[in-house]
Amino acid sequence: MADVTIRNLNFAYEKREILKDINLSYELRDFLAIFGPNGGGKSTLLKLLLGLLRPSSGTIEILGRSPALARAQMGYVPQFIAINKSFPISVLEVVLMGLIDKKIFGFYSKSEREQAMQALGRVGMQDLAGCRISELSGGQRQRVYIARALCAKAKILLLDEPLASIDTMGQVQIYELLKSLNEGGCGIILISHDVQLALNYANRALYVANGSAHTHEIDPGGRAEFLDHLRREHGHFCAVDL
Repeated sequence: MADVTIRNLNFAYEKREILKDINLSYELRDFLAIFGPNGGGKSTLLKLLLGLLRPSSGTIEILGRSPALARAQMGYVPQFIAINKSFPISVLEVVLMGLIDKKIFGFYSKSEREQAMQALGRVGMQDLAGCRISELSGGQRQRVYIARALCAKAKILLLDEPLASIDTMGQVQIYELLKSLNEGGCGIILISHDVQLALNYANRALYVANGSAHTHEIDPGGRAEFLDHLRREHGHFCAVDL
C-alpha cells in the first residue's frame, strides 16, 4: 500500500476547476518533483496534501490517515518567509518552533533543545545555532526551515519552490541535502521551475497544467521521455536540452 494515495481528486474555487481527476500513488522512498506553469495547480495540490484545503470530490490518504490528521507527520517549507531583521530570534529558536503545536510556546526542555540541535546537525547548521536568522543567507535560512520540519519528526517534506532567489551553488547544496534526507527515509515532494536541476535528484516527476497531472518515472529512459513530453505538449513552459 502506498504511503500517499490520491484518488479521483477534484478541486474548484469559485466555480473554476483548478484540479481535475488527479490520481497519484507515492511512497516515502520517492523524491517527487512537481513542475508546471504558474496557476496550473501545483501549490493548490500541496495545500490539499497538507489539509489546508478540502477537495471538492475525491480522496487523499497520507500514512493511512486524512491530511488533517496526518499533518503532524508532514513538514512544509514555503518559497519565502518574511524576516523582520529587527526581531532578535535565533536559528535555534526558529527550529524549536517545529515543536510549537506540541507544547506551550517558549518552554522547551533540555531534551527538546538537543532534538533541535540534532535537526540542525542534519542540515549542517549546528554551528550557527546562536546566530540571528536575519543574518543568514537565503540558502542558509532554507536549511534552517528544513531543520524546523525535521525537529517535528516529519516523515514527509513538502517544499513549495524553496530555492527561489538562491544562487546556483546554494541550490545544488540544498538538493544534495534533500537527496540525503530522502535516502535516509524521509519523503520529499518538491515544486520547482528548474526542470534540469530537479531531474538530477528526483526519481519521479509530476507535471501539473490546466488542472491535469501526468507522472513520469525518472530513470535514464524516463528522463528523456519526460523532457520530450514537455517539448511536445508544453513547449511554452519549458525549452530544454537532453
